[in-house]
Amino acid sequence: MPNLVPPHGSKNLKLLALNAHEALQEKNRSETLTKVICTSREFGDLIMFGIGGFTPLEGFMNKADWLNVCKHMALENGTFWPIPITLSTDDDEIEEGQEVAIVYEKTNETIATMQVSEKYTIDKELECKEVFKTTNTDHPGVAIVMSQGKYNIAGKVKVISDGGFPEQYGELYMTPSETRSYFEEKGWSTIAAFQTRNPMHRSHEYLAKIAIETCDGVMIHANLGELKPGDIPAEVRTKAITALVENYFVKDTILQSGFPLDMRYAGPREALLHALFRQNYGCSHQIVGRDHAGVGDYYGPFDAHNIFDEIDNGLITKPLKIDWTFWCDKCSGMASMKTCPHKQEDRLLISGTKLRYLLSENEEVPENFSRPEVLKILQKYYAGLKESEKVKVELKGHSAK
Repeated sequence: MPNLVPPHGSKNLKLLALNAHEALQEKNRSETLTKVICTSREFGDLIMFGIGGFTPLEGFMNKADWLNVCKHMALENGTFWPIPITLSTDDDEIEEGQEVAIVYEKTNETIATMQVSEKYTIDKELECKEVFKTTNTDHPGVAIVMSQGKYNIAGKVKVISDGGFPEQYGELYMTPSETRSYFEEKGWSTIAAFQTRNPMHRSHEYLAKIAIETCDGVMIHANLGELKPGDIPAEVRTKAITALVENYFVKDTILQSGFPLDMRYAGPREALLHALFRQNYGCSHQIVGRDHAGVGDYYGPFDAHNIFDEIDNGLITKPLKIDWTFWCDKCSGMASMKTCPHKQEDRLLISGTKLRYLLSENEEVPENFSRPEVLKILQKYYAGLKESEKVKVELKGHSAK
């Protein structure tokens, strides 16, 4: 049997979801509890608690853990954790020791219950400076933190909903227990996770194939939570990635799956979080390319590479750091800064931002930018958008060549 990496900070996955019978009983009981409304980000975090994706956490962080994570990327007990996982409220009446029902703001569904162990205030600017390296509310992650309620409430959670992810996404949505079972059935022990919130263009394909050369397989792991305006919906991305995998990868080297989190766009810190919860999913490696989990110009292109060298912790899943990649006319193929000796004018820089720009502006996409099967799916999606539905994509730092 393959020897998969263990869950982070624990011998076993911590599954905080109740079984069907227990969940029904808890849901009925929750009707008498004070309701706390949760945002999309907190909703995704709760689903991750339920399926063990946030092992070893047992609920939302208290103030000591929050502060230690912000400043030192570790829980108070020393367990590595790079980003705060918190629940906020404006309710002045909630008291410590009280049980509450956590209700998702968009569906009015009760997702979990929690006994409040602590109610506290935080310095939101401190969190933003430490985690996002900016307090500019143009940054989508900063905007979310700054709009949080005035209190954080901590406590162990009992998750009573799957959030509708299995029903909406079918086999694409896989829990850590399911991906681990898949890897064991395939006989894989080394698996690289490829994080994506975009359809895969030629550079993404190149990164995955580099990983396949050294690992048993690659898990293409897509965000199924909310993204920022202008990002391509999960259903369209999935269809495009499926076309790529079926036509350009060796059979049984790729697992395409999805997870329930929103993007935080925290750049280097989020790269660490991605590696951490991919360890829970059974992955031994995390592919880290250019500007991993970044947004705008808030992070350097390889800050997410460097942060892995700055930490000394119990994170077992390791980064596969890959340099800037592009199409080179003189190489007649994909290459990177480490493999291509040619000049900038010979290179076609490929990025998700530029691809979205070309598609949204109905401009011609270079033939070496994206596979035709993928491009056909994306062009059909953009052709079906109304002008009011299109989000202006800016090409800061992206040249045509």
